[in-house]
Amino acid sequence: MFYWRSNDEIPEKFDTEDERWVEIWNDVFMQYNKSSDGTITELPKKNVDTGMGVERVTAILEGVNDNYESSIWKDVIELISKISNLPYKGNEQSMRIIADHLRTSVFISADYAGVKPSNVGQGYILRRLIRRAIRHAKKLGIDISSNWEEEIATLIISKYEKYYNELIDNKNIVLEVLKNEKEKFNRTLEKGLREFEKVTKDNKDIDATTAFKLYDTYGFPIELTVELAKERNINVDEEGFKDKFKAHQELSRTASAGQFKGGLSGNNEIETKYHTATHLLNAALKVVVNKDVHQKGSNITDERMRFDFSCDHKLSDEEKQKTEDLVNEWIKDGLKVTVEEMSKEDAIKSGAECMFIEKYPDIVTVYTIGDNISKELCGGPHVKNTNELGHFKIVKEEASSAGVRRIKAILE
Repeated sequence: MFYWRSNDEIPEKFDTEDERWVEIWNDVFMQYNKSSDGTITELPKKNVDTGMGVERVTAILEGVNDNYESSIWKDVIELISKISNLPYKGNEQSMRIIADHLRTSVFISADYAGVKPSNVGQGYILRRLIRRAIRHAKKLGIDISSNWEEEIATLIISKYEKYYNELIDNKNIVLEVLKNEKEKFNRTLEKGLREFEKVTKDNKDIDATTAFKLYDTYGFPIELTVELAKERNINVDEEGFKDKFKAHQELSRTASAGQFKGGLSGNNEIETKYHTATHLLNAALKVVVNKDVHQKGSNITDERMRFDFSCDHKLSDEEKQKTEDLVNEWIKDGLKVTVEEMSKEDAIKSGAECMFIEKYPDIVTVYTIGDNISKELCGGPHVKNTNELGHFKIVKEEASSAGVRRIKAILE
């Protein structure tokens, strides 16, 4: 069902190319069944499936020609306009994206399944939604460091909470998810935008290698690269990027013999960075605390790293700060990460740290960072250079068990 949404005279004939005709309802007449062999037979029971576009119908009933000017969206758009100090007219695209993406993000993060922003699955969808809303907020000149997203999310929650109990129960979780992702992406965005400006200064098309570098090194989603490039009439080799991404995934799988070791829960880019950071942390602790410090275990997610190590005392604030500073110094130095295959015996002779040696096969991989700053047997995966890691920060140091301490840290 199409509705003529314009004050112009209604034409006698329907034109699919005329955007003033807006589909508000669809009807699907169920009459036939097509088998896998191509045979078509009539259904024993015929019916009509109908789907109403509630926002479009609401706009029509309320006499407005824009869904976002209907009562469903009007208060949200007005709040975005107030926060940005800009009118809706002339800024429709960005305001619509912010409103739509934040509403969707509110519902996803309030869901009882506990979806959180990440680089895989449902979490990746949530991350993309929030980050696209943030970018358009920046386009409107909104101060990203303010609580703008909390204001909008709170209004959205108040509109729907009487229908969805999870919005009430998980309001604090929703606001925390939005705030944390905003802070993470703001750091990523600044670095990524600078690099994007650099590679597009001559308005040349973005090849697959550059697109993958923006993603892998600067955390720039390919969708954002494509969107920014489109605004400048620049093409992006998306197919080439996909090929590089698949090849990178396959390399990671091969390096770990189909099973990620070192405490990783997955195989995405941020977890690879965290895994490499555990090697730097281990090396730094040997310098700052004691040369006899050894890894006792680790656990890595795309949100943080956890590292257990042998130590008979609680680290002082000075020790924690020196450890953190040393890791960041090595990151800033841009140290190359190299990998070699050798026998287990040769690895031990080379001075590589060999914790859990019994778990490794006869031929092992040895990862070296810089000029022997770190040298360990490991199943991978790792970054190629420490400058890919970002800023290392210790968020907690605590006891794990007798003679074992635990550090939780993040990469910003």
